[in-house]
Amino acid sequence: MLVISTVLRSSATKSKCDGFLLETLPPTTAVLTREQGLSYYKTMQTIRRMELKADQLYKQKIIRGFCHLYDGQEACCVGIEAALKHEDHLITSYRDHAFTFTRGVPVKHVLAELTGRRSGCAKGKGGSMHMYTRNFYGGNGIVGAQIPLGAGVAWACKYNGTGGVCVAMHGDGAANQGQIFETYNMAALWKLPCVFICENNRYGMGTSVERAAASTDYYKRGEFIPGLRLDGMDVLCVREATKFAAEYCRAGKGPILLELQTYRFHGHSMSDPGVSYRTREEIQEVKSKSDPITLLKDKMVNKNLSSAEELKEIDVAVKKLIEEAAQFATTDAEPPLEDLANHIYYKEPPFEVRGCHPWIKYKSVC
Repeated sequence: MLVISTVLRSSATKSKCDGFLLETLPPTTAVLTREQGLSYYKTMQTIRRMELKADQLYKQKIIRGFCHLYDGQEACCVGIEAALKHEDHLITSYRDHAFTFTRGVPVKHVLAELTGRRSGCAKGKGGSMHMYTRNFYGGNGIVGAQIPLGAGVAWACKYNGTGGVCVAMHGDGAANQGQIFETYNMAALWKLPCVFICENNRYGMGTSVERAAASTDYYKRGEFIPGLRLDGMDVLCVREATKFAAEYCRAGKGPILLELQTYRFHGHSMSDPGVSYRTREEIQEVKSKSDPITLLKDKMVNKNLSSAEELKEIDVAVKKLIEEAAQFATTDAEPPLEDLANHIYYKEPPFEVRGCHPWIKYKSVC
């Protein structure tokens, strides 16, 4: 029998954590309890199976429109969330299903949003790219547009004196956007408690970072903002770096920039097979050597925090959860037409909204 207080001490990074404009760096060892390990494993496995189910539903034409999957990047999401406090905020790009789940939305309501059902977290109106919940300001369809919004949330934290921070995330494909550099400037001037995170999954749509950027040192892109570059496939490494960054912001030192080196197993979106600009061999090599779920599993088994059989039981339970969620998401009712004008603005008096014909009008509801 394994003792619940058993801890794992291991290298927090497979390679060194690179720093920029920082006198100290995150610790090179991380402590993982059995309880934490099982929680991280279950959450990452749930995200993985949720995304694979979304892939299946999309190919069955049950999910329509845009759909950007997160499998391969689970350690980023779970590590970040493990380091944040309840009052902290997060905003990300349109690759947002995983964060919607870790921010508190049940899997069935994530999938229901993807299938356009009324029980979805945005009432079936947002779809894959626009999901929201408490302290989570969603996926954003405009490349890089969430970064200035995240700085605004961080400004609200500072103005209201909540002690919270905002994590504002973007991918390497958005890293060359002018609005990001404008935001860095304002955040540094006003010392905003904002953790900027670049999830560098090596390809912006179908273009490798080497072809898209004159400098791929994304953690230095803030120029006057301190930065860290780390292994985004190691959940403990991400957790410790995010904890370090959040504490830096809470101390009133201003913003900080993290680059998480990760990899997406799917293509950019469901319309992208992902093998025209990278080889199948490359994808398989990353899966075999750097799968974040496998890396955590091996650490836990090797350090006797868990057994392979116990983790297999979690796999079975997660699979059952996902199947039940998919059943719910494919049988729940679609939002009624009368709901079309609802939830446009928050706490606004009702007003008329023209329908698809000029003689049809709907009354808005907050």
